Amino acid sequence: MPNLTILSLAAVAVLMLKHTAADFFFQTPYQYCNKGKYGHPGGFLHAGIHVALTPLVYLLLAPASLLLALGIAAGEFVIHYHVDWAKEQFGQRTHATPQTAVYWHALGIDQLLHGLTYLGIVAVLVWAAS
Repeated sequence: MPNLTILSLAAVAVLMLKHTAADFFFQTPYQYCNKGKYGHPGGFLHAGIHVALTPLVYLLLAPASLLLALGIAAGEFVIHYHVDWAKEQFGQRTHATPQTAVYWHALGIDQLLHGLTYLGIVAVLVWAAS
């Protein structure tokens, strides 16, 4: 298997691990209780934690230029913040709870969109490295 393929798969794995840590271990009630309030610092803090952990992937792939790293950080922040906000809005409007199917559907779509964001980040880094 080509070296770049192995590094890319490892980068996706690192991003998935950091996502799990940021969403399920580092997220506090202050963050998850306020992500549905547009502009609330709790949502900004949560998205910021994700962005702060993403440079771990640069240890696997060639380090990005500062401009590219800032662009990736800004893009990830905006996408993560709005995906979470939209999920919370949807959940509130549909009265979703862990006892309803719609809650789990929304959570699944939320996690899928975050995962696709990480594939996009790795694609940009691979493109920049080649």
